[in-house]
Amino acid sequence: MTKGIGVNDEGRAFREAWIAGVKKHFPGEPKAGYIAPWDETPEWERESAAAVFGQVRDFVQVSSGRTDKLSREQKGRFVALCWIAQIHKHIPDPKPGYVADWSELPEWQRQTDADIFEHIEHIEQSV
Repeated sequence: MTKGIGVNDEGRAFREAWIAGVKKHFPGEPKAGYIAPWDETPEWERESAAAVFGQVRDFVQVSSGRTDKLSREQKGRFVALCWIAQIHKHIPDPKPGYVADWSELPEWQRQTDADIFEHIEHIEQSV
């Protein structure tokens, strides 16, 4: 865990970055579930948010912060792939859109995933 940030806080930080990204990049009005606050987020999504935050955090740490050299696409791909693994963990037979490869994701989601990585990266670099 990040110093001073608990697992629940990590999941919440991931969710807040997701909501900020959706509000910034989604064309038009996003679905209510996309921007639902933490307290209204299903438990599996909370667990997944915390897990993916941890994966990005660990990646930044074991890379000694050199993830700053990755492109936004590489950062977003990492978040998307980690999220897909969580979908498979929690949903036995997910819809194809839930586990779509990077090339099949809408641009707003790609940008949001990259924003999430950079948000976590910034938290790690400021600790």
